[in-house]
Amino acid sequence: MLRSLLTSRASAVAAAAVLALTATSCGGDAGSTAGSGSSGSAGVTVDAAQFSWTAANLTNAILGEIATRKPELGVKGLKATQLDPAAAWTGARRGDIDLLTEVALPNQQKFADQAKSRVDVVSQTYGGAAQGWFVPKYAVQPGGPLAGLKSVTQLNDYAEQLGGKFYDADPGYVTTEQNTKRLKGYGVKLQHVVAGEAAELAQLKKAYTSKQPIVLYLYHPHAVFAQFDMVQLEEPTPYSDGCLTTGDGACAMPAYSAHIAASKDLQKEAPRFASLLKNLRIPLPEMEQMQKQVDVDKQDAATVAKQWVDKKSSEIDAWAG
Repeated sequence: MLRSLLTSRASAVAAAAVLALTATSCGGDAGSTAGSGSSGSAGVTVDAAQFSWTAANLTNAILGEIATRKPELGVKGLKATQLDPAAAWTGARRGDIDLLTEVALPNQQKFADQAKSRVDVVSQTYGGAAQGWFVPKYAVQPGGPLAGLKSVTQLNDYAEQLGGKFYDADPGYVTTEQNTKRLKGYGVKLQHVVAGEAAELAQLKKAYTSKQPIVLYLYHPHAVFAQFDMVQLEEPTPYSDGCLTTGDGACAMPAYSAHIAASKDLQKEAPRFASLLKNLRIPLPEMEQMQKQVDVDKQDAATVAKQWVDKKSSEIDAWAG
């Protein structure tokens, strides 16, 4: 709920750790909230969900920076709370969360549908983001430990080389639930290891350093592709509506698009900011480059966001109207 409209918070959101928009998405430390104006400045403070991946951190940081530079948009700052998608959308349905960025569709479509009385999906920031199961390129090259592996349907033949494990990201991700169904649908006998994205990427780094085989779920945009040469396994069946919900799960994961969702209250209270949200575009290659700066080059997310806003100033002026 917008801070100008509420004096108290729902307990679930109040108990969550409030993260600074300057922190990295995985394991960042809290600090001052990016985009926060002075206590006496006009405009609302927006309660935003922050998903655990870096692109969400960057998008929130970009919006916070724009709000700081353009007080005429009616927003004095964003207050971000790290939540997984299910919890974030629950908060949005209650009216506790006004802004969700990096909403992956169709992955989160069921959540958006459940919250449509309070929240609208207002824009698409980028599209065509591939996701699926990946292995290091060295592992499938001739002479490599997984030589000959091309398709997800072959994974059982390489179970011993893979240590009997398939690595996945956070338990709260919709894709983790989908991968559980996909493993069963394809009849893959590997253990589904779900210990969080940080742990997953640590396993990848360990395997890559020693040139050992590994298979794991990854998605674009992600800085991992700037660090490691990865190969996506082929899928025998393309994605179709319902395959990963009511179907048997034996299909590819869809390429997804990232969207922004805003509460109807936010759109009413800050219409010029809402107009910006509807027009904001962050091309996929630009997002991956920013992720590399944060995750690989260890630059501060707020600094990277400011650099992007500097470069896009004329476009942002047009988006703001």
